[in-house]
Amino acid sequence: MDKVIRKYSSLDAMKADEYRDWQRVPVYERMRAVAEITLAAYKMKGQTPDVQRLERTLVHLPFPER
Repeated sequence: MDKVIRKYSSLDAMKADEYRDWQRVPVYERMRAVAEITLAAYKMKGQTPDVQRLERTLVHLPFPER
């Protein structure tokens, strides 16, 4: 993994770049990141999550051919 240091002129520019980076990541990885952050937040509060987590998809539907 290559590390890059970027300088931004404003917070809005930084957030726009961050948003573009997250849009390049596949949806399943974004959902996994949200789940990890949620569990970390529960741990910081000293609580255990009593909510159901997202389950894997059991059926994959094919995309229609174009």
